[in-house]
Amino acid sequence: MNPEILSVAELNRQARRLLEQRFPLLWDAGEISNLTRAASGHVYFSLKDTQAQVRCVMFRSRAQLLPWQLDNGQQVEAQALVTLYEARGDFQLNVEGMRRAGLGRLYELLVKLRQKLAAEGLFAPERKRDLPRFPKRVGIVTSPRAAALSDVIAAFRRRAPHVELILYPTLVQGAEAPATICAALEAAYQRAECELLLIVRGGGSLEDLWAFNDEAVVRKLAVAPAPTLCGVGHETDSTLADEVADRRAATPTAAAELASAGWFAAAAEIDALNDALHGAMRAALENRMQALDRLAVRLVHPARQLATSRQRLEIIARRLHAAMRARTDLQPRLDRLGHHLQQALAGLLAARQRRLSRCQGALAALSPQATLERGYSIVRDTQGTIVCNAAQIARDDILEVQFASGRATTRVTDRNL
Repeated sequence: MNPEILSVAELNRQARRLLEQRFPLLWDAGEISNLTRAASGHVYFSLKDTQAQVRCVMFRSRAQLLPWQLDNGQQVEAQALVTLYEARGDFQLNVEGMRRAGLGRLYELLVKLRQKLAAEGLFAPERKRDLPRFPKRVGIVTSPRAAALSDVIAAFRRRAPHVELILYPTLVQGAEAPATICAALEAAYQRAECELLLIVRGGGSLEDLWAFNDEAVVRKLAVAPAPTLCGVGHETDSTLADEVADRRAATPTAAAELASAGWFAAAAEIDALNDALHGAMRAALENRMQALDRLAVRLVHPARQLATSRQRLEIIARRLHAAMRARTDLQPRLDRLGHHLQQALAGLLAARQRRLSRCQGALAALSPQATLERGYSIVRDTQGTIVCNAAQIARDDILEVQFASGRATTRVTDRNL
């Protein structure tokens, strides 16, 4: 019997299938060497240890997800699929993901510690406290040289510049960081001067942020007397400190924005209320001005009424004189009547003159000029509106004061309602 004869391509194809079926997705540790980057964005390298090496490829879609730059000499752990590059018959690993060597152990420690603390109830939702809406003094636990501190200060300066910020300095990375973070938190607890504590740091790798996964730090945060807000890392970073804090923010800037949210919203509400108040006052004044205009049209000045009465008297007098001249045959009687009439007219005229004098005196006494001459003055604001109530003015307003003779300009230094 003639044995089956395979082509090279078929042999490689079957070998690839056998390898991929035999070896599921696995983790392989080693040192990167012979690294090259193709124009396509794919990365080619070898993983080696002291006894062997294997060729690897990491395609562009996977390589661009790495949070650090690959380089020769790095110790890594690669999640890969064992396969065969059929065109050349090369045994290789298709790398799906990668992490720095040792992170597997850190992840295991993190998972175990999270489970332990969760079982104790440190992450329970019912432990979470509401953040104060209007904190007057906020503590910041971070490094004095951290960019996160500058971001927090800039956010408060922009949104709530009156809030007092107190720094509790600490290391945020390295072997000594957990102890200094606990010391900074203890100082904040003992001084009890802040209504809210911010724990912030910029982004980084799992090792960089490990201090905020330290058990002592997490337990110290759990007993904070004031509400805590944790903004460690960037959007995708998460630590146990985030989980135990009363509130978690995606970034240090976001933490500052959450802490100042009440003040920021209140400022906008005050502006809106101020606009509404000004609108209501303007509408009320306009309505009162229109009502005053309607009353002014109906009001007749007393001097005009006196003038009308005088005209009527003159008309009556002319009619009487005409009637007297027409009745010459009744001259004696008319003379007597005329005499009586003259007396009556004289008396009426004298009475009207006296009344006119009294009205004129009353008008003179009620005139603004007479009021000013008695020591009073008229106060107007910069729009010329007469000020009748202290509620119409505010501190530092400019007012014009009219006297019986001359005017003066003054500034308001105080008022009593």
